[in-house]
Amino acid sequence: MDAIHSLVLETLQRATSQNSDVLKPAEMKLHQWETESGFYTILKNIFCNHSIDNNVRLLAVLYLKNGVDRYWRRSAPNAISEHEKTVIREGLLSNFNEPVNHIAVQTAVLTAKIARYDCPHEWGTLVPTLLAGLKSGDPLVQHRATLSLHHVVKSLASRRLAGDRRVFQELAVTVFTFVYSVWETHTQLFFVKVQENFEEAIKFIEKALLSLKILEKLVVHGFKKPHESQDACLFLKVIFERAKAMLEIRTSLKGVLHELVEKYTIRLTNVLLSVLECHPFSFVDYVRPSLEFAVFYAFTPNGERYLFERFLIQCFNLIKALLLCVEYRPMKILEETKVPETLSAHQIKQAFFDTATLTAICRKIITHYFLLTPQDLQLWESDPETFAMDEGGESWKYTLRPSTELLFVTIFHEYRSTLVPVLVELIRNNHGLVDPSDFQAILAKDAVYNAIGLAAFDMYDEVDFDNWFKTTLRAELGVQGGNYRILRRRVAWLLGKWTGVKLSSELHPLLYSSMMVLLEPSEDMVVRLTAANTIRTVVDDFEFSTETFLEYLEPMFRLLFTLLKEAQECDTKMRVLNVLYFIVERVGISIEPYYHSLIQYLPLLWNESQNHNMLRCAVVATLVHLVKALGSVNDTEEASNFVLSVISLSTDVKQESHVYLLEDGLELWQAVIESTPQPTPSIMQLFSNMPPLLENNSEHLRLCVYIIQAYVVLSPDEFLQVYGQAIVNLCADLLTDLLSEGVVMILSLLELFIKANPTLSVNLLKPLLPKIFEVIYKGDELPMVMSVYLSILARVLLASKEIFIQTTNKLSEIVNQTPDSVISTILDVWLAKMPHVTNMERRKLLGLALSSLLIAQSSKFCGILLAVSEILNDITRVDDMGIRTDSLMFTGQDLSPPSQCYDSRYESEHEHRRILLAMTDPVHAIVMEEFFRSQMDQLKRTVGPTQFEQFVQTVDVETLAQIREYVQI
Repeated sequence: MDAIHSLVLETLQRATSQNSDVLKPAEMKLHQWETESGFYTILKNIFCNHSIDNNVRLLAVLYLKNGVDRYWRRSAPNAISEHEKTVIREGLLSNFNEPVNHIAVQTAVLTAKIARYDCPHEWGTLVPTLLAGLKSGDPLVQHRATLSLHHVVKSLASRRLAGDRRVFQELAVTVFTFVYSVWETHTQLFFVKVQENFEEAIKFIEKALLSLKILEKLVVHGFKKPHESQDACLFLKVIFERAKAMLEIRTSLKGVLHELVEKYTIRLTNVLLSVLECHPFSFVDYVRPSLEFAVFYAFTPNGERYLFERFLIQCFNLIKALLLCVEYRPMKILEETKVPETLSAHQIKQAFFDTATLTAICRKIITHYFLLTPQDLQLWESDPETFAMDEGGESWKYTLRPSTELLFVTIFHEYRSTLVPVLVELIRNNHGLVDPSDFQAILAKDAVYNAIGLAAFDMYDEVDFDNWFKTTLRAELGVQGGNYRILRRRVAWLLGKWTGVKLSSELHPLLYSSMMVLLEPSEDMVVRLTAANTIRTVVDDFEFSTETFLEYLEPMFRLLFTLLKEAQECDTKMRVLNVLYFIVERVGISIEPYYHSLIQYLPLLWNESQNHNMLRCAVVATLVHLVKALGSVNDTEEASNFVLSVISLSTDVKQESHVYLLEDGLELWQAVIESTPQPTPSIMQLFSNMPPLLENNSEHLRLCVYIIQAYVVLSPDEFLQVYGQAIVNLCADLLTDLLSEGVVMILSLLELFIKANPTLSVNLLKPLLPKIFEVIYKGDELPMVMSVYLSILARVLLASKEIFIQTTNKLSEIVNQTPDSVISTILDVWLAKMPHVTNMERRKLLGLALSSLLIAQSSKFCGILLAVSEILNDITRVDDMGIRTDSLMFTGQDLSPPSQCYDSRYESEHEHRRILLAMTDPVHAIVMEEFFRSQMDQLKRTVGPTQFEQFVQTVDVETLAQIREYVQI
């Protein structure tokens, strides 16, 4: 065993080498040992031995941690033995004296991972041992035990099964009081030591912070109703006092201790936010203290000196959460007036947010927090593209400006009637043009305009925006000077915010011309990017008029393209490209004269964005819109090769980037195939990417099927000969796993195969046909699905009676019935399902196939005549002259030139081919009445008049009356 221990230790040492020739073989050897018995015990012994090199010990604990993820579960392949698990657990409980902090953290995480599987049933000693460690007189043991308990509680709290949650709640009841006392002790000792010994103070606040994190998880996830626990209530009440004390102390601290106090304060506010989110009814008693606490620090002069950014964000988020809490909102009151907590919380909020308080908060946000800071302006100057980037998602949780703006929007919407006059007054006070040299006035107006933009919907009735735009705002866009770029940018942003709210469509031309001035290369980059975003908003507006925009299309496209080329950051390029493809999408074919510069630039942008998949997504999306608008972008061989290479990379499952590009790549592929005038070797070769896509997942099945259909219509003979069998085999596999909608898609594709080349396709489908016929034979599919199965059967019957007979013979062996019995059963199902087939083309197809069976299946004479007569009634039209016509027949007039049938070439190429294909379809090429009459005549000749008359006698009077309208009997 010592030899093996030494070998593992030596291999770990080599695995920490910087030399890849030494590192790679060591990693391979460690990987081989992962499933060996005793390997993880040796790893435990190595990282618990403090005399070994720290890098080796860290690697050992990391390998053990990964081993727990893979092999700790009993059901896992090569699971770790129970004996070895016991040894590892005991070793972890005796290792609370780890001297290296980052190894101690990984050991605590490892302990938590095992606890998630084994605690409390297989590891009942864990929590008592950790609590004993918290009582230890050794500061190091005390810290490591607290660290481990923190990670264990965090892990156990994340379990969501009812039984696991019940176990955690029992744990919370058991340990909460003790952990609370530990937290109180460490916090009080910190307050003492911070005046005497900074090193000691650091140790105490670190342990107090860990204890606080434990208490947060316990109070949030360990109590069904925290307000019913005296200890939990005491903890929540103390939070406000502790936070105030920490903020007071923070003002006199520096360095590490200063950072730790800030972390501690943030964690205290996190507790409030978490309890409010998870237990709003338990938080009612803390609504007013929370509001008083947050408003004091964020909105009063006395609280300002204690603020720091992360804490201010927490205050804003706490106020916002209280305002938006569904359980406290007024509309909830009307529905749940019997809930006393809801009423109480609502009354508390209403009492707190009186007119004076709301006015003070609103003014402070606008006149103080909305002002651009020196740091903002420095970023604008040094990195304009980053400054102009919109922060989306959940940035409000961590970033000050989004948090401030979201709070303003929330509070303004909640108390609109009170705050509208405040904002109207600020607008009035900042209405006139300001001196370009008056920097503070410019900042103040920028802040007011920000508020007006954010509150656009709530200010709808208060602002005559059209007149404001034509006068003040338009004038401000024309003012030059360094400082005025701030207002030009804000006015451009404001126009975007009000476009969908109250900007008349008649003023869109004025807006376009105004934005074009702001897009000029001589303008500030932030202003240009803001103007581009406003253009996107207007183009995406419901009232957008293509005709109005066409006058500005050429200069707008040129200016945006220049901006795209000048932008440096990939995120910025993506945003500008997004504006361009929105324009392409809205103006369609009108973009043709101006797109050449873009299509020439996109390959360069594609190469530059090799490591930026989202920008590449934007490139692919732009190509999709270009192809759809123009019908093709393949006006040069270079452009054609670029588009095909983009499709190839985007849809190649061997490329890592396909995860990001696949959906857009498939859309581009479909657009290109449908718009191409004729097949080329490159386009046909591209299809080799398709089979792996169908094998890997069905997430994009619809797009894949559309692409295959487009190939079939583009070049049916070549495509089916080269790829037909492979696609049929893949479809056979897919049919076993798909739901009804997917089955219909696959069957419709197979039906298209037969429609495009009946002779070849029925032979390709021959191995799959018995399964299709068997589904019909059983007759238990949904009507929608059954109609497609029947359509395939009908097409096979019309294309090759020989293969139809061979298939029914094969099915008779499967179901152990005679071939005649099988065909009879299939016909019974067929005739029974006919009333559920609603699509006229399918009904006629099935009617033609049934007519062709009259001679072979005369025993079903009555049923076939009834079905055929109903179909003839559905599809036959009688003109004013009394002449009957088959409404589904195509004539030469149906094949009009593309320009007459369709709005764009993109639609025409593919649709034109589909019409040509439909011209050869029996549904559109055979007059059903004539076909039915010929089959009846042939039956009469085959069986003779006497036998035929006996068949006629089996038909009911009503059916005979209908049939005689089409055939003489």
